[in-house]
Amino acid sequence: MQFIDLGAQRARIRDRLSAAIDRVVDEGKYILGPEVAEFEAQLAAYTGVKHVVACANGTDALQLPLMAAGIGPGDAVFVPSFTFAATAEVVALTGAEPVFIDVDADTYNIDIDSLEAAIAMIKAEGRLKPRAIIPVDLFGLAADYGRVAEIAEREKLMVIEDAAQSIGGKAGDKMCGAFGTVGATSFYPAKPLGCYGDGGAMFTNDDALADRLRSFAFHGKGETQYDNIHVGLNSRLDTLQAAILIEKLAILEDEMEARQKVAQRYRDGLHNVVKVAHMPEGHRSAWAQYAIETPHRDALKAHLQTLGIPTVIYYVKPLHLQDAYKHYPRTPKGLPVSEGLPERILCLPMHPYLSAEDQDRIVNAISDFLASRQAQAAE
Repeated sequence: MQFIDLGAQRARIRDRLSAAIDRVVDEGKYILGPEVAEFEAQLAAYTGVKHVVACANGTDALQLPLMAAGIGPGDAVFVPSFTFAATAEVVALTGAEPVFIDVDADTYNIDIDSLEAAIAMIKAEGRLKPRAIIPVDLFGLAADYGRVAEIAEREKLMVIEDAAQSIGGKAGDKMCGAFGTVGATSFYPAKPLGCYGDGGAMFTNDDALADRLRSFAFHGKGETQYDNIHVGLNSRLDTLQAAILIEKLAILEDEMEARQKVAQRYRDGLHNVVKVAHMPEGHRSAWAQYAIETPHRDALKAHLQTLGIPTVIYYVKPLHLQDAYKHYPRTPKGLPVSEGLPERILCLPMHPYLSAEDQDRIVNAISDFLASRQAQAAE
């Protein structure tokens, strides 16, 4: 059993992938070939934004908007602590300071009360200037962008949507990637829309910002690549990866529907024995991961491993407790959810090709094990 089965997807579109790769190799346009622009246009249409700017990876997709906005030393950027390090890493790399915010206990996305308290604290201290918020659509579920947008407008903050896990998800009629001033995503192979290497993209409706992002992603170029008007990065999506992503984007919506069915089967089978993933009304998660919570997490994980059922713990330690980030500011309300989740959370196999039979096996193994633990406790 695979935690994420890329092989099944590859088998489904093998001939189309092979033809796309062969075409790029035959054309010989390996950097910024026509497939890059074609993929950008198709992804823009899918997400409903004016501009998609492809880049080398998801980390660059987060850093480039900060650079384009001139965010750096003396600035504060508010980020959730329960997420992957890249979200805070890019802030520190610009010379700005990440300010760590707790997450909501049900959605695992940025907690609004915690965010409000942190903004007030930074303003009162006066050492840093609030500049931006980076909400993370954790595990594929859109953050509360309605409330985030209200705060951002009031405080004049840039909103950078970290949609690394959520392309294909939506809130209402708006697709993930289309929220905020700019969205950023990763095409790491395990993502809901992933390539066969590294890749990333940025999303925006702002014409001027799109131009700046393209410049910063190409060594800060001006009219030509030898006219440098900014200090930028070398961050381009390879033509081969763009060609692969075109074929994967063509089946993404079908895979999203399959992910919803997998998630529903988990909910139906497990909601009485563990805390299952929360789904707010009007949302569709991309289901990059399916998370459950149980106080018996470690024992359950070990038991499932003996049965050949893979599981993963995301994340073993919140960022504000990591050695690299523990000296940065944090919300004055504390981060109890971010600190407690690593003891309870467990992510189960999740992909569009997970069979009902394999899911039944997973659900039954979890239910039987936890029932046995409960019976032992009652003796």
